[in-house]
Amino acid sequence: MRSAVLSEPVLFLKPSTAYVPEGSPIVMPAYSRNLHHELELGVVMGKRCCAAPESAAMDYVGGYALCLDMTARDVQDECKKKGLPWTLAKSFTASCPVGAFVPKEKIPDPHNLKLWLKVNGELRQEGETSSMIFSIPYIISYVSKIITLEEGDIILTGTPKGVGPVKENDEIEAGIHGLVNMRFKVEKPEY
Repeated sequence: MRSAVLSEPVLFLKPSTAYVPEGSPIVMPAYSRNLHHELELGVVMGKRCCAAPESAAMDYVGGYALCLDMTARDVQDECKKKGLPWTLAKSFTASCPVGAFVPKEKIPDPHNLKLWLKVNGELRQEGETSSMIFSIPYIISYVSKIITLEEGDIILTGTPKGVGPVKENDEIEAGIHGLVNMRFKVEKPEY
């Protein structure tokens, strides 16, 4: 996204109402005209985690899920210009579509996965978790020293290149190669 490589993770929170299970629509926020998809591997916490050392961080993982960090890019750009938090851009209702839970035993090495995303059948994002800026143990340790993580919490780990806009009636399909696929439709709000 033409940004400098970060020296530490950027943290923001999504409320429980951001969660969208497969089969439910992604509802565009009414105040944005530029909604983007960001495909990410989600790490699902298997137990409470507070100040975990990096060496023990994977002991707290319950599994993984493919996630989308839907972002109101126009709103995020304004927030960045004004030095404001990204809450309006990242934390709206239905901003975090989540695919099926995959137990950690089915993914022996989460740093060796290939993720992909298509919009209306066109490949938009494709990347490997081996290219992540921060390792999963590092992310868990870093976050858990700031925010106590609870069982069921999901940490999104970053997106590969190719993020881009979606519009009403677009169909997003994404997957972890050889493991799981998910599909969501984009809709406008009823209000």
